[in-house]
Amino acid sequence: MKFFPKVAILLFTIMSLASCSSPNINDYKHTTPNLSLDTFFNGKLNAYGIVLDRNGKLTRRFSVDIDAQWNGNHGTINEWFVFDDGEKSTRIWEIQKQQTENGIKYTGTANDVVGEAIGKISGAALYWRYDLLIKVDGTEYQVTLDDWMYLIDQKRLFNKTDIIKFGLNVGEVILFIEKV
Repeated sequence: MKFFPKVAILLFTIMSLASCSSPNINDYKHTTPNLSLDTFFNGKLNAYGIVLDRNGKLTRRFSVDIDAQWNGNHGTINEWFVFDDGEKSTRIWEIQKQQTENGIKYTGTANDVVGEAIGKISGAALYWRYDLLIKVDGTEYQVTLDDWMYLIDQKRLFNKTDIIKFGLNVGEVILFIEKV
């Protein structure tokens, strides 16, 4: 029984260290240009990305055609993915923009998102976190995505996403999005 407390302490320490190293969305409040999802994700966009495993090794490349429309505070973002192995998939986001006392908050749902994505913008950055169902070698897994978007200019955005399972980083997605 002495083994269990040591493992629990080790896991707690690892998870605590991992959480300490994350940036805070408020760190970006003075960055410009200011990001607005309903401005940037409006119309046609193209994206190009890579997926890295936990060791930083490239595992996949992909492109995404995006078509986004807003009606007031409600947005629909259609994403069509094409992976380098020929796999194709679609994700349709339904996004809600909400004004809160702490600034603008976005919530979103999609066909492969478990529950709701919740995000906040500060300056040129958006942070959102959500659970996603992914298939790997025919098996479906639920992972958490720690998703950061950084507006470069009015036409370009950089997206870095950590893929987390059981509190550990198991991969990363790097994505470049550009308005057409």
